[in-house]
Amino acid sequence: MTILYNLFFLLFFLLVTCILLFLLRVVLIKTGLIYIVKKKWRSIEDCFHVYQFFKVPEFNEGMQRNQLYHKVLVYLNSLTFIEDSDFTNLFTGKKPNEIVLHLDPNQIIEDDFLGAKISWINEDKTLVLKIRKADKRRVLRPYLQHIHSVSDEFDDKKRGLKLHVNVVDHQGDRKERWRSVPFTHPSSFETIAMESDLKNKVKSDLYSFAKAKQYYHRLGRVWKRSYLLYGPSGTGKSSFIAAMANFLSYDVYDLDLSKVSDDSDLKFLLLQTTTKSLVVIEDLDRYLSEKSTAVSLPGILSFMDGILSSSCGEERIMVFTMNRKDHVDPAILRPGRIDVHIHFPLCNFTAFKTLANSYLGLKDHKLFPQVEEIFQNGASLSPAEIGELMIANRNSPSRALKTVINALQTDGDGRGALNLGRGSCENGSRKAVEEIGEPSGVFCKEGANAVKELKKLYGFLRVKSCRKSQSFDLNSRQNEG
Repeated sequence: MTILYNLFFLLFFLLVTCILLFLLRVVLIKTGLIYIVKKKWRSIEDCFHVYQFFKVPEFNEGMQRNQLYHKVLVYLNSLTFIEDSDFTNLFTGKKPNEIVLHLDPNQIIEDDFLGAKISWINEDKTLVLKIRKADKRRVLRPYLQHIHSVSDEFDDKKRGLKLHVNVVDHQGDRKERWRSVPFTHPSSFETIAMESDLKNKVKSDLYSFAKAKQYYHRLGRVWKRSYLLYGPSGTGKSSFIAAMANFLSYDVYDLDLSKVSDDSDLKFLLLQTTTKSLVVIEDLDRYLSEKSTAVSLPGILSFMDGILSSSCGEERIMVFTMNRKDHVDPAILRPGRIDVHIHFPLCNFTAFKTLANSYLGLKDHKLFPQVEEIFQNGASLSPAEIGELMIANRNSPSRALKTVINALQTDGDGRGALNLGRGSCENGSRKAVEEIGEPSGVFCKEGANAVKELKKLYGFLRVKSCRKSQSFDLNSRQNEG
């Protein structure tokens, strides 16, 4: 009898204990006390382990961006553990109704890898890795390799192109000199009006560069390339840069020389650029002629092909734009500093027909002979000017053509004379010059007088022969092939 009583008491005690533990767990979870208990337990557990700390700064000693910092940041932001943190930052994503989480300063993120407990502390511009010393030899190297592979995969899926612009250094510490926004320019080689053979030459040159890392290294040369885009305003230089960036999936660094304090500052800005990027300086001839920048000519030459450019220029493309290059110091244009010269001329009749087909859906029209005659008499406008007039009158193709004719007669007289003498398609000198066209994208008021306000972005490309220059030329390359 006593044995049965004791057994019954023991079972009752176990049942009550289980119920109390269950109720305690419910209370802890519902009230959040369980997280406090876990935190206290970890602090007690830490007293019995020796830890080692590794810092991953955002910038290295040479003030270049630490690529490992970016990879670790991407990796941590992809972890589900970030949702269990005490606090974090919420941002809207690129997709509709998408919410993304990002680390907050001084936030601690815990991770598990191969059975080891690992912690990351987000300090000021530095990520600190905390790992048990007993696990370091077994875990550290494969864990860092794991971070590389995960971040690269995540970047490939989530990466969006960015446009970086430099800002004035008010604090004097030279950190964070670039500000970035998403790069969403729609221009591409598929949407621009371009002769198919010339389009293929441009794309082939860019594609070959992107795949030529081993080739450049075997030659002992830096894996970079430079382009000069020159021609009047509104002929498509900026949109051509956007098409290059979209084709290569490269970020764009738009460098404003007026915000650069001196030659040293220019070098520092170059140090902070990343691989897979286009470094762009627009209107370089204006800066040089007006002396509207504190950067000297030797500083620009060093920026283009100096030792620093060679040291941190891997997988970068430099693009310079000018309205004219005949008054520029020849030292800037020599091979090695400029690899490809591309001329963007005013519109001619062949390009006009391409625009009419793209904007108005016209392959032929009774007014075309009149337009051709006006072009032959030397009148011309930029492709952007003609394109905007077509956009403004796109609901009536006949009215659009009449508006263009009126604009050519009033605003375009004599502007195409030089163009005709430099190898336009109508004069049959295609061996020296190739032309391609691209539609513009800025709305314009209807009428001829509005043309003067439209000299901005989009246009036509002319690639000059290398007979007068030793620089690489896309047209001469095709002839050699």
